[in-house]
Amino acid sequence: MRKLLLSLLCCFPLLAGADGLPDLGDASQAELSPQQERQIGEQSMLQIRAEKSYLGDAEVNDYLNQLGYRLVSNSNDPSQTFSFFAINDNAINAFALPGGFIGVNTGLILTAQSESELAAVLAHEIAHVTQHHLARMVAGQKIDSLTSMAAIAVAILAARSNPQASQAAIVGAGASSVQRQLNYTRAHEQEADRIGLATLEKAGFDVQAMPTFFKRMERGTRLLDSNTPSWLLTHPVTSERIADIENRVRQLPYRQVADSLDFQLVRAKLLVTEKTPRIAIDYFQDALGPRKFGDPVVQRYGLTRALLLSGKTSDAANELATLRKQAPANDMIDTLSGKIYRTENISAAKLDAFYQDATQAYPQHRALAYDYADWLISEKRYTDALKQLDDRISSYPNDARLYELQARTYAAQGKHQEEHHALAYAYLLHGNLHGAIEQLQLAKQSGSDYYQLSIIESELKQFRKMAAANSKR
Repeated sequence: MRKLLLSLLCCFPLLAGADGLPDLGDASQAELSPQQERQIGEQSMLQIRAEKSYLGDAEVNDYLNQLGYRLVSNSNDPSQTFSFFAINDNAINAFALPGGFIGVNTGLILTAQSESELAAVLAHEIAHVTQHHLARMVAGQKIDSLTSMAAIAVAILAARSNPQASQAAIVGAGASSVQRQLNYTRAHEQEADRIGLATLEKAGFDVQAMPTFFKRMERGTRLLDSNTPSWLLTHPVTSERIADIENRVRQLPYRQVADSLDFQLVRAKLLVTEKTPRIAIDYFQDALGPRKFGDPVVQRYGLTRALLLSGKTSDAANELATLRKQAPANDMIDTLSGKIYRTENISAAKLDAFYQDATQAYPQHRALAYDYADWLISEKRYTDALKQLDDRISSYPNDARLYELQARTYAAQGKHQEEHHALAYAYLLHGNLHGAIEQLQLAKQSGSDYYQLSIIESELKQFRKMAAANSKR
């Protein structure tokens, strides 16, 4: 466990230093080091993960990271570390934090009419990070702690999306006087457009998607002035910007690019989540009916998922049988298959064989790993479950869901010290520092092994130091 903790804490470098914060030096400096940018981003993410709107869906977030890193590898700084995540919000918005954290609202994913349009927005946000735009603006505010900088960064992002709801956060962060100063400048936007477009082109996407998306957002602003898309509040689109992008696109070769199946499946999954099960079923049945529209594989996937969520497991199983005949091999379809197989009278041996084959075929697909571990726990195969979870945690040490499943397994075994220890990591990753401290205290009270107790005591000191640093901002 100690090795896992060290891997986990490396993502929370604000624990360094005697007072819980590294020495920022001259706080009025116009530049932050890459380490300081990452620290601000990590501290900001503690707050974001604690929000109900943070979407911890592994399939959606893994897709965003796959798409994002395809762009990053073709960016002007491919060595920069990035983390992409989804926010469950219908507002059309995306945002970048210092250190490479990029959030994407589900509303933007559903609004994008092609994968290239979504990629265009991500490429623009990636450019803001690689050019250190927000980091420079935050650093220029003469703030003397990275914790306060992180609070201001989050408050400003909230203000752009919903000024009224976030006013208290802005005042609490001391950011009210600098809100306007932290808006991206025209020069920042033009630079992000130019660099983002180059990244989009190198990554093999349709470059026409960038001006197309911007023009559609601009039209939406004119038609719905009282409901301006949040992304435009953060990144005002002007006719001058659109003209500049269009001129650049004319100089590039035309390329027609098909959407990936994963892009379409993620959108179908989000549509099911956004609608009630009954409405979702009607929508996808209509898409597969006489007026057929869209990819039938994608629409049947959506219908199958909606039927499962509505409790119509027999109908879902029938649709799945058709889906698996039509669809190519795919990790999201296998994950859905496993969920439905568990509702049927399938032998444990066959279900185990299915999960073994699927997890071997898609070793990086976390949603499959969750479901396999959950099934093993239900079968009281605790040793096998812990092995599965330990293997995944070694690859994904910052996945709260894995620690939650690990805690469940330990609880079923009556190993309460290990249970609370694992829950402490899960709470920390959800941004709940106080909850993490409480779980470590419970772990401390639940065992007598000297070695484990010394580790827990060390962790308690680290977590309390972080909590004290947060309370000082």
